[in-house]
Amino acid sequence: MTDGVKLDRALGLWSVVLFGLAYMTPMIVFGTFGALATASQGTTAMAYLVAAAAILLTAISYGVMARVYPVAGSAYTYARKSISPSVGFLVGWAVLLDYFFLPMVIWLIGAAYLTSAFPAIPAYAWILGFIVLTTLVNVVGIAFANRVNFILMLVQLGVLIAFVFLAARYVIAASGPGGLVSATPFFKADVPFSASVAGAAIAAYSFLGFDAVSTLTEETKDARRTMPKAILITALAGGLIFVVAAYFTQLAHPGMDFVSVDAAATEIAKSIGGDLFVTIFLATLVVAQFTSGLAAQASVGRLLYAMGRDRVLPSSFFGNLHPKWHTPILNLVLVGIVGLLALTMDVTTSTSFINFGAFLAFTAVNVSVVALYMKGDAQVKPLGALIGLVIPALAAVCDLFLLWKLDVHAKMLGLFWLLIGIVYLAYLTRLFQAAPPEMDFAE
Repeated sequence: MTDGVKLDRALGLWSVVLFGLAYMTPMIVFGTFGALATASQGTTAMAYLVAAAAILLTAISYGVMARVYPVAGSAYTYARKSISPSVGFLVGWAVLLDYFFLPMVIWLIGAAYLTSAFPAIPAYAWILGFIVLTTLVNVVGIAFANRVNFILMLVQLGVLIAFVFLAARYVIAASGPGGLVSATPFFKADVPFSASVAGAAIAAYSFLGFDAVSTLTEETKDARRTMPKAILITALAGGLIFVVAAYFTQLAHPGMDFVSVDAAATEIAKSIGGDLFVTIFLATLVVAQFTSGLAAQASVGRLLYAMGRDRVLPSSFFGNLHPKWHTPILNLVLVGIVGLLALTMDVTTSTSFINFGAFLAFTAVNVSVVALYMKGDAQVKPLGALIGLVIPALAAVCDLFLLWKLDVHAKMLGLFWLLIGIVYLAYLTRLFQAAPPEMDFAE
């Protein structure tokens, strides 16, 4: 570990919120619209509303835990300190499944968009370009990454707003101003609510990353006050963006028939805005992937740093900060190397297993709040039974339901990853005879 080198506290509330939104990628509402419209049978707005409700319950628990333990590490740290070091290790291990491979998936999707637009350039060139550029920006430092992130997020939000405006104009032209007020994106007489719930299991994937802001705790000013607000605002803002965008997009295309389900948003963009808007829309999707990859790589780098600082992972490598840039440079480079796996994988395969760790981590955070409440923790007990017991218990049930809705391959791969983690934990603890090393919270 690099002695005397600390993470810079350079981020305020809205910087953290923007970082969380970048991780979630608001434009994903369009990228997954076709699949979601099909699963929910044309009730995408309700699917997002159900998903947002479940995620907000978990966000409340994240806010409680970020206030109790304002340090880097996220769900790993929370479970470790609230339940047990061994449980914390396994939660951290499960989170790695999501965090480690999500940047790879993001870069792969971005490369797929670019390859479709420029077929003469091979996909590997785009993948390598994403990896190198993103890694360089993150290595230089969080403050610089934050400035880049802010600009890219403004572009992404601008195109998203333009899409909603054009969709609304398209609806008005077709059926008058009254067409903008409709319950059909939420309810349809011939569509059972179970279809909307099935869609919510897919829609919940769009929220993955709202919790990633907690990994930036040690780089946030007045973290005890700022971080709980940032987590809730990020989840609320994401939910609002997704519901509104899905509502107007569903109005513009009420059915669920598309030439290509995967390219549904592009088809709708052409209908409402013409060829010029389609070009801008596709360009922004690529920008969105870069923005999301920037945040995803930064978050996993800091999660590995927390585990390395704890000596759960070798501290000489994972717990090291660059003396000049104050960033976990070795971790960031490692994530970039893992991203090279995208050269041998497709989008379907790579996205099939990353959600297992996320939902398991969400469940663990909720259980952590319950555990602290039951122990009579001085910071959690005064919050009352609603915040300390009822909400986290309900949220845990919702998260386990979403995990159960993953396809069988995702669950099998996730369980196999956990098995590897248990074997490594047994090695670390001499067959569970000793506790894993404790986290050093001194900054």
